[in-house]
Amino acid sequence: MPILYLALAVVLLLIALQLGVFGLVLSKLGLSPDSASLLLFSTLLGSLINLRLFTIDAPGMKLADNLTIPKQLLKTAPVVEGKIVILLNVGGALIPVAFSLYLLTLYQVPLPQLLSAIFAVALVSYLGSRPVKGVGIGIPVFIPPVTAALAAILLAPGYSAVIAYVSGTLGVLIGADLLRIKDIKKLGVPFASIGGAGTFDGIFFSGIIAVLLT
Repeated sequence: MPILYLALAVVLLLIALQLGVFGLVLSKLGLSPDSASLLLFSTLLGSLINLRLFTIDAPGMKLADNLTIPKQLLKTAPVVEGKIVILLNVGGALIPVAFSLYLLTLYQVPLPQLLSAIFAVALVSYLGSRPVKGVGIGIPVFIPPVTAALAAILLAPGYSAVIAYVSGTLGVLIGADLLRIKDIKKLGVPFASIGGAGTFDGIFFSGIIAVLLT
């Protein structure tokens, strides 16, 4: 029983820390602190949901020996021999992209600087990412947010927080996920979840860290 109480306390502490970080990030973006709770919990719940997009033919592909398949993914994308199902993770891709678009409706961000920052993060994410068999696309966690933060500060200091978040989010999605779809046949997996923990790294926290660095 004491171990259970300790585990519960650790979980509550982590949630409190995450809420504090989210509150700081959103305050830098000019939003209300209450939005942190909504964004955090919707992201956590959304990370359990994957939307099926399309399938890729992979004739002769052998599944990796170290592959583990979560039960919830099997319901959305049953394993079919010679096929790879491409999924979109709600918490790791759909919500952060929607939030990025929402930010762009609030602020008159200079488009050339924004596109340049997204391009820089996408390029660095693509060059820095590698397919890991049975796991997904691996990338050093701090490379994209540091790139996003530096690009935002150098290109548009007056909009650094917004550009850091949007470029850190969209740049990783484009560079480490979308441009790497062609590499999924090397992974030995029956599905790839864009923005999810199953195959591709999530993109949400890249934007969060980038804002903290600005």
